[in-house]
Amino acid sequence: MPIEMLKGLPFSVDTWSPKSSTKRHHFLTHAHKDHTQGICTYASYPIYCSHLTRTLVLQHFPKLDGSFFVDIEVGQCIVIKDPDGDFTVTAFDANHCPGALMFLYEGKFGNILHTGDCRLTIECLQQLPLKYVGTPGKEPKCQIDCIFLDCTFGQSPLKMPSRQSAIQQVINCIWKHPQAPTVYLTSDLLGHEDILMHVSQTFGCKIYVDKAKTPECFQALELMVPEILSEDASSRFQLFDGFPKLYQRAEAKISEARSNSQHEPLIIRASAQWYVCDDGISDIERRKKERCDQPVRDIFGVWHICYSIHSSKEELEWALQLLAPRWVVSTTPSCKAMELDYVKRHINRHRNPDDPFWQLLGFPVDVESEVDAETARDVVEVSSSPLSKSNAQDYADNSQSNLKFSICRQSHLSPPCKPAPLILFGRARLGFNGTYFKHEEKEPILPDKDAVFRCSDELEVISLKKEEIVVEAGKTLAVSEGLDIRSKESLMHTETEYCISESAVGLSKSYNPSLRKLYRSMHVPVPRPLPSLTELMNATKRAKRRL
Repeated sequence: MPIEMLKGLPFSVDTWSPKSSTKRHHFLTHAHKDHTQGICTYASYPIYCSHLTRTLVLQHFPKLDGSFFVDIEVGQCIVIKDPDGDFTVTAFDANHCPGALMFLYEGKFGNILHTGDCRLTIECLQQLPLKYVGTPGKEPKCQIDCIFLDCTFGQSPLKMPSRQSAIQQVINCIWKHPQAPTVYLTSDLLGHEDILMHVSQTFGCKIYVDKAKTPECFQALELMVPEILSEDASSRFQLFDGFPKLYQRAEAKISEARSNSQHEPLIIRASAQWYVCDDGISDIERRKKERCDQPVRDIFGVWHICYSIHSSKEELEWALQLLAPRWVVSTTPSCKAMELDYVKRHINRHRNPDDPFWQLLGFPVDVESEVDAETARDVVEVSSSPLSKSNAQDYADNSQSNLKFSICRQSHLSPPCKPAPLILFGRARLGFNGTYFKHEEKEPILPDKDAVFRCSDELEVISLKKEEIVVEAGKTLAVSEGLDIRSKESLMHTETEYCISESAVGLSKSYNPSLRKLYRSMHVPVPRPLPSLTELMNATKRAKRRL
């Protein structure tokens, strides 16, 4: 799932939204539909992509203006003129699907690699400039500031075979079932053409593709490998829709053959999805999935082969070790980059205050001072909810509902002389001498009779003795003269963490001057109280008036 680029960057990648439409340059890594969603509405010149990607996109969206596109091919480097400073972009093969590219950006903002969807094998990494690729135990000569990384299978320990090995498993499976009158191949996704091509070449037969049922797949195959297509519906090799209701249709085919006393058809699904999904399966099925070096038949009669056009966790770890980036951003929200071992064991470094990428993020850096290692390991999660209108707001804003991604901070920060909050893309962290994010859930404290509740998922209890209430979103705090705060940790304890929510922005005149001064001394906006608490305060005042 694509994500929006940082606000300080002049380009967008694979996003077509009101946010990305404000960018001056647009890049499209490949033609899969989840990367072209909204392109008809928000497309504008220029869109850089491969010629094949442009052709496939125009097939899917014939009303789209083809003049928006600018061709860039593997190995090609383009200098792009921009008011904020020219930058270069170089295209590399993403090893994902036909026409898929990775983009390496070099400019005033630093060095940024966007992989799009990819499978980062050793061969794929070798095409990158040597200065950016290190060797085991030795860092590269030039460091990549940030990698926007496809982490689709970054949480799965699955040892995925190479694509060539998986294709050979498909061929071997067919050889072992010579009695099967029909071979159904569920290879209708862009990126599975190699399977169909090798099967056709190995067995000397063409493959029937139903143009009426799978028009987009037929058009793509007709464009790339027209020689393997057959118009004969009785062909032994046929394309089978992977979705929807694959297993019901597979069972129906097998049941029909059995009822007619015929040999069962061979149904092959080449995909990694079945192997990484463990929901509601038996222990026997789970043990079957541990074998990726041979075809496995499931309870519905479908033969599965682990064929992936995304990197395995092992490949991602290896790639990050060689590239040694300073930041890693997962482009797949369901699997965050912080799950990778490389990110957990990153190397801390001092940063130069003139560092372009550091300035892009908006962080003040003091070279003379130091900060603890825990602070340097901050991992900040950004959600798609409206971001805070803070000093660093909107550096990364997602247009997709409930979309989340994580940014793993791999640098040794030196704080300013006065402890000030560090703000990452809309989330504020109030730093007190070595405080850090723990991402813990705290049990609520049982209230006394004077307690006041805040209705939210992160309920805290406040004990009142005076009328003034202050709410810090994400945590509920009460501050006034004689106020008794019942919490596990004191407000100024150095191990306490606080966070300003996206919704709690702006100044509030309802707080006393000392409180407003406290917030401003920490360089954060004074939060507004929730409507429910405003009503509570008003109700308290009205009750006093009656007395």
